[in-house]
Amino acid sequence: MNKEIEKYNEKQSPVDKEICTLLSAIICEELPEAENKIWHAHPVWFLDGNPVAGYSKLKGSVRLLFWSGQSFDEPGLANEGSFKAAEKRYTDPKEIKKTELKRWLKKARDIQWDYKNIVKRKGKLERLK
Repeated sequence: MNKEIEKYNEKQSPVDKEICTLLSAIICEELPEAENKIWHAHPVWFLDGNPVAGYSKLKGSVRLLFWSGQSFDEPGLANEGSFKAAEKRYTDPKEIKKTELKRWLKKARDIQWDYKNIVKRKGKLERLK
């Protein structure tokens, strides 16, 4: 895992650090081919240059974000923003259901919208997979 992500996790409160560390470990395990780095100040995983999953510390929770998550057809994810992203928020590491998270990460690999070229396409998303 990227050292910058480790530093990001270390800066969090003890509970949030535990959440972030668990999320990053599972994401790295399930998406070993993904590039991971700090992007716009938050840990993000990319497949072929396209962001697919990441998390960020919000006031009162850690938000796990899937860029194409609205297409996953998963009741545990809430729509986020005006594109195709969906999120899950955590306040306790015990809330992270590994089986559920692994299923979402498989979908993150298999279902992708082309965020990499969104600027070039003037805000229009196209389905990759």
